[in-house]
Amino acid sequence: MHTLGYDDIKAAGERIAGVTRPVPVIPADPGSFGEAEVHFALDFTQRTGSFKDRGAANFIAAHLEDGTMPEAGVVIASGGNAGLACAWAAQRHGIRATVFVPQTAPAVKVAKLRGFGAEVRQVGTEYAQALAAAQQFAAESGALSSHAYDDPHIIAGAGTLLDEVLRQVPGLDTVVVAVGGGGLFAGTAITAEHRGVHVVAVEPEHCRALNAALQQGEVVDVEVDSIAADSLGARRTSETALHWARKAAATSLLVPDSAIRNARQLLWDQWRFAVEHGGAAALAALLDGAYEPTPGSRTAIVLCGANTDPGDLV
Repeated sequence: MHTLGYDDIKAAGERIAGVTRPVPVIPADPGSFGEAEVHFALDFTQRTGSFKDRGAANFIAAHLEDGTMPEAGVVIASGGNAGLACAWAAQRHGIRATVFVPQTAPAVKVAKLRGFGAEVRQVGTEYAQALAAAQQFAAESGALSSHAYDDPHIIAGAGTLLDEVLRQVPGLDTVVVAVGGGGLFAGTAITAEHRGVHVVAVEPEHCRALNAALQQGEVVDVEVDSIAADSLGARRTSETALHWARKAAATSLLVPDSAIRNARQLLWDQWRFAVEHGGAAALAALLDGAYEPTPGSRTAIVLCGANTDPGDLV
């Protein structure tokens, strides 16, 4: 998968044009982050509530183009958001979608999955267990297996986000993005490396798959224990994400759950954005002081998902 490059991002952009929603980008209030110019990229406004629509739309379209979509349809394991996007993209083409999620998946995500016509199967207590069950289902049924983050089409689709941001914020020098399994990060890093933008990867302290891989020099299993685990709780990152973290010279940062919780609340209090905890993780790096934009710089913070119960935002 290391052969993935910016040409794949451009091809994905052509496939999903008019299918996914262009990302709205708004500036933060002047002075909110010192003398830096900070913008929010609101990709939680996609139809299924997260950036995952990009990869799913590209995945389905590419396989239909290639004639590689089986009668049995598509199967995916997901903490929720990737499954929602897959179900939505499949439904657009009348393709059957089977989605495996942990029993711990938020009820709001499970209900939305069924609303998109997916057959939902709840297995285990974390993503890795749902993934094993989905792989077994694919082998037995002949369904096309879509990975939540470790697939060339999924990664290329995710990489279209940064190009859309750059069209609205010329001169952008830094993009800050949350990392779970690494699909959004890898796609963003490919585009960032091509376009000369620095990428900052943010993970919860106890869901640090990419950070640990960079530290160990190889992909390793990590513990999964965070308020944002439903969307950022991958036990291991992908080889592709590790490769592009090195190639793009990404900065890898960790934030505590308390900072993620505070960032989510601040987004509601000041901007009325109701995002999930994983969707607030990138902002948490700035609030916690883990990342400080330099004066005069132009930074985009990706708010990537909003499949949450807003009942605790008051």
